[in-house]
Amino acid sequence: MALHLLTNLTAATLTDTGAPYGMIEDAAIVIEGSQIAWVGAKADLPSQYQTAQRHDLGGRLVSPALIDCHTHVVHGGNRAIEFEMRLNGASYEEVARAGGGIVSTVTATRAANEDELLQDALLRIDTLMGEGVATIEIKSGYGLDTDTELRMLRVARMIADHRPIRVKTTFLGAHATPAEYKDRDDVYIDEVCIPTLRAAHAEGLVDAVDGFCEGIAFSPDQIARVFNVAQELGLPVKLHAEQLSNLGGAKLAARYGALSADHIEYLDEDGVKAIADAGTIAVILPGAFYTLRETQAPPIQHLRDHGVPMALATDVNPGSSPLSSLLMSMNMGCTLFRMTPEEALRGVTVNAARALGLSDVGVLAPDHIADLAVWDIKHPAELSYRMGFNPLHSRIFGGQL
Repeated sequence: MALHLLTNLTAATLTDTGAPYGMIEDAAIVIEGSQIAWVGAKADLPSQYQTAQRHDLGGRLVSPALIDCHTHVVHGGNRAIEFEMRLNGASYEEVARAGGGIVSTVTATRAANEDELLQDALLRIDTLMGEGVATIEIKSGYGLDTDTELRMLRVARMIADHRPIRVKTTFLGAHATPAEYKDRDDVYIDEVCIPTLRAAHAEGLVDAVDGFCEGIAFSPDQIARVFNVAQELGLPVKLHAEQLSNLGGAKLAARYGALSADHIEYLDEDGVKAIADAGTIAVILPGAFYTLRETQAPPIQHLRDHGVPMALATDVNPGSSPLSSLLMSMNMGCTLFRMTPEEALRGVTVNAARALGLSDVGVLAPDHIADLAVWDIKHPAELSYRMGFNPLHSRIFGGQL
């Protein structure tokens, strides 16, 4: 198996070495096959790696490749008109109750075939990969009928056949109630959502199960019925929780040992304690906060105080977060929520991996997959500092240089 030795670099390993960012100056990285075999100071390179094929990285900074752990990249159409409506004074909730929002994307997604959904999604995927993303989570939730939900999940799986990127799929049938089930939320859960989850699992299309717990979506009791089935099928759960109000969704997620609780702008300290005790990751989504012009920021300091790891993601979707830049998400996390640049970088690497239940990506360490991002920068804080600037030099995926 070929050995590759990367030298003349600074490594931001994101491991817990005690140094900020897990930084190693004048570092070396050994890649064997698809995995990292060794990382450390070049002066400490073991003798068995001295003859490996060398690659001089020109003094650049190397980090783990980035991970976007909350996206809706597979969908039909766009909602630019609703964007205009909100700028003219309509709230997100008013748009949704008027038949817009999630339900408006359902019509466009149901009308699109697999190839149309795939080609549109690949445009967004290419943008994210161009910023160093190597792993992405993709949700369903814009079909809200069995055929379209399964079609979305199949397309999400197909992306990894068309691009060098790892894809984790999430079933989000409990995203909204479609027009044909208006005011019959419970019937929709029983007749469509749960049977579709079972069908998707039987087809091998689901890695996790999500829901939207909100006044304009589903109650904790309704989400619990979906989570019970997920538990029965052996699937981990996550939840859109406390985005617009506090219904106790995060506490519900914690009871089910959720991988993550996402959005959480209205999460109170009791909810923070609950997810801390459950080991649930907090996924911060500044793109939606920004687009909806919200004013209630997530409880970042409470999360720090209770030791809850924070991930960051784009939440790329056609309505509340039409954002296809994970680097911009990092800047927003720092600027809007006062996260530190190190918290932001950990949020799109090691903590994003944990939010997806992954233990073999997200840090530069032996026996981890060799997904690396090589940056034309000197210090990792630069990744969060600039806006509209992409310093990616190259991306190494699965050890492929």
